[in-house]
Amino acid sequence: METSHPHSVEHVAYTNRPPSAWAPLRRPLFRALWIATVVSNIGTWMHEVGASWLMTSLAPSPLMVALVQAATSLPMVFLALPAGALADVVDRRRYLIVTQLWMLVTAALLGTCTWVGMTNAWLLLGFTFALGCGAAMTMPAWAAIAPDLVPREELQAAVTLNGLGMNVARAIGPALAGLIVAAFGPATVFLLNAVSFLGVLAVLFRWRRIPRESTLPAERLFGAMRAGLRYARHSKMLQAVLMRAAAFFLFASAPWALLPLLVRQEIGGGPDVYGLFLTAIGAGAVVTAFFLPRIRTKLSCGALVALATIIYAVAALMLAQVRNVYALDAVMFAMGAGWITVMSSLQVAAQAALPGWVRARGLACFMVIFMGGMAGGSVLWGQVATIVGMPQALIAAAVGALFGVALTWRIRLGGHEGVELVPSMHWPAPLVAKDPEMDQGPVMIQLEYRVDATHTERFLSLMQAYREMRRRDGAFFWELFRDTADPSRFIECFMVESWLEHLCQHERVTVADRTIQEELKRCLLGEDYPRVSHYLAEPLPRTQSR
Repeated sequence: METSHPHSVEHVAYTNRPPSAWAPLRRPLFRALWIATVVSNIGTWMHEVGASWLMTSLAPSPLMVALVQAATSLPMVFLALPAGALADVVDRRRYLIVTQLWMLVTAALLGTCTWVGMTNAWLLLGFTFALGCGAAMTMPAWAAIAPDLVPREELQAAVTLNGLGMNVARAIGPALAGLIVAAFGPATVFLLNAVSFLGVLAVLFRWRRIPRESTLPAERLFGAMRAGLRYARHSKMLQAVLMRAAAFFLFASAPWALLPLLVRQEIGGGPDVYGLFLTAIGAGAVVTAFFLPRIRTKLSCGALVALATIIYAVAALMLAQVRNVYALDAVMFAMGAGWITVMSSLQVAAQAALPGWVRARGLACFMVIFMGGMAGGSVLWGQVATIVGMPQALIAAAVGALFGVALTWRIRLGGHEGVELVPSMHWPAPLVAKDPEMDQGPVMIQLEYRVDATHTERFLSLMQAYREMRRRDGAFFWELFRDTADPSRFIECFMVESWLEHLCQHERVTVADRTIQEELKRCLLGEDYPRVSHYLAEPLPRTQSR
């Protein structure tokens, strides 16, 4: 039997091939969580169908039906960042157990109230909002555990599989819910949704996650939230994801918000037709997921998102005009293909832009844009449909999505998968005469540089990257000064809120940051530069007034 040489063309071609789309499922923990999540998501989609269809009976106006989608999405706008901060500072496994229990109890109460005939339109919105709160508290942590379950080279496949699982649930849940609602009513759907959380809880209870080790105290909630917002503000990679997401989700919300009422009033269908359409969306997403790894080798992330947005917008235009159920199944299939392509591409780009210490908070910022666009868009398009009609509202949303592609075309998306954002831990511990209190501050850090005159331009360019790095990792002030008496001498000065925050900076510096630092050192004169000094704010004694 012949074996190829390790440096043969065949071997190189194989190793350069992207991992299989199914590779993460070979890992037992990821597989168990994935299966349990699919079951739970089937229950969630069953609830979506049951709640939306029940609202068409309780309060059959476009605005009230759209508010069901808004009640699901709106909590993410207010709770995502606190949820992301909690997921970054507490044990994520225990945190997820608590949120899953909350949603189980809420779904069970809604099912019971509906079963005994107590549910009205506002009670339905209230329970749906409570379930949305549980989902909002869950999603950042759930997205952030992906790198804990698979190696980096399988992360893109894992994110796609998670999206695939959601759409497998979308393919099964709505059709199943349509049959159950028609046969037994929405109460049964709500109770089955409660049962669907049990599988996820069972896997989480069995998971023995190894927490990230740190010698520093845990961040406080509000400080962690500020740090997450600061990182998003100063990370160009994450900002690109957020801008492209905003340009899509505000307009993409229209078909989701208006579909149940369009089926009932424009097409004259029942819950089975509504479930069939959602199943077609899920089927389009499932089929597309098989081809996404190969498509990503041909198109950049930004071009792929633009193409998928155009497909989604064209499908929305057809949804506004076509009334044949079989033709609309094909339209829904295309819409599902566009949806999963945009979602998975943006999520992969967001994951690649975030180091571990702020991953849940950064993903929470993405989810605020996602759910904010879906919630705000649902209310907006529901109101537009009330005034001008559902077909006209869908046409306006589709045109808006196309304009969004044109406006954000120049924003580079992705292409950062090779950037090493793991901690480098290469900064030496600060020299102190006496250990300061952790909450003492603010702290001012100064670095003195002697720059080779032939490398000054390159040095200043690299300091731009330094400014972003310091700001991302905790600095609220940064400035570069040049000595008027010695043009080769520069002072970098930045400030952080506390001594603890500066020690956290030592743990946040990445391998990518170290690469920039090593390049900057080549611009300096002498091996003993930069020279670092630390200064703590000194409280002045109070003067007694006479």
